[in-house]
Amino acid sequence: MTLDLVLIGYGHVAKRFVALLDEQRTVLARRHGLTTRVVGIATRRHGCVYGSSSVVSGFSRTVTAGGTHDGPPATLAFLRDALTRSRAAARQRRLVVIETTTLDIARGEPATSHIRTALAGGAHVVTANKGPVAFAYRRLSRAARRADRRFLFEGAVMDGVPVFNLVRETLPAVNVIGFRGVVNSTTNFILTAMEQGQPFAAALAEMQARGIAEADASLDVDGWDAAAKTAALANVLLGASITPHAVDREGITPAAGPRAVEARAAGRRLKLVARARREGRQVTARVRPEELPANDLLAGLDGQQNAIILETDLLEEIAVVQRGGSLTQTAYALLSDLVTIARARPLSPPSARGRRSL
Repeated sequence: MTLDLVLIGYGHVAKRFVALLDEQRTVLARRHGLTTRVVGIATRRHGCVYGSSSVVSGFSRTVTAGGTHDGPPATLAFLRDALTRSRAAARQRRLVVIETTTLDIARGEPATSHIRTALAGGAHVVTANKGPVAFAYRRLSRAARRADRRFLFEGAVMDGVPVFNLVRETLPAVNVIGFRGVVNSTTNFILTAMEQGQPFAAALAEMQARGIAEADASLDVDGWDAAAKTAALANVLLGASITPHAVDREGITPAAGPRAVEARAAGRRLKLVARARREGRQVTARVRPEELPANDLLAGLDGQQNAIILETDLLEEIAVVQRGGSLTQTAYALLSDLVTIARARPLSPPSARGRRSL
């Protein structure tokens, strides 16, 4: 199968994804019968292009070099045009829109509109943007079922480490009733650094220099990124219908430094913990710094390490640990979702509360 890809957003993750497709092309073809070609790219800063692989490759080289191309005034307008021009691939179920725009913590836009438009145009959608899952998961899942297309988002939480796929593919008849975890690399790095005497500002600047934290790191340190991931996990795994604004949220500040040092001296660790749990029809969710005992799995996470502990009805607790994160791992999440599409598995029927429509 050859999948035609339209990239909405062409930042660091999308560029690494395109490079990874090239690096893994032999493996993808041999193991999965999958080949890909990028037929369109839309960027907010550098314009948009649709055409042959050579045109797209030329655009990619120009963008990487810091150049600009002319394009329609908005990525949504470009997407509608690309869907029209890709009707044949859409009818053959070979068209995939890759959405990697940045998180909008206010409403999850324009990414949600990009995904809704792509599904209506007959495209599958793969995204690493947590916003649509955190703000509009039920609505987008219904749209995907109506269109008989896939809406996949493994890269939205913990990069390429399987969390959503784990539940969807390997835990039949198991209900997730709660979870807790450390899901933001920047804040965990800062807390670890402050335990060792490094100032808050210096640790944050190091994360920004590595490209892990954004230039405006308030989404990380104020807890918004973790809240968005908590909402996404709760919506998908617990059948909730919440947004990041419904998550009880507290981030970290320089004042957390002395508290982290004191906790470590007392044999405990200060971590920014995301939690959610279902009790009957009610789902509660929060993100806040917590002092954890040393024997807690989450207490053992250093630097950029993340982990999720799923609480289930039949298997008790299941933990997934990410020992490190990088652009390659996020790009791999997009690639793994492409393979899921190429395998052409039928869509899973929704459960009574939507928990299984991942």
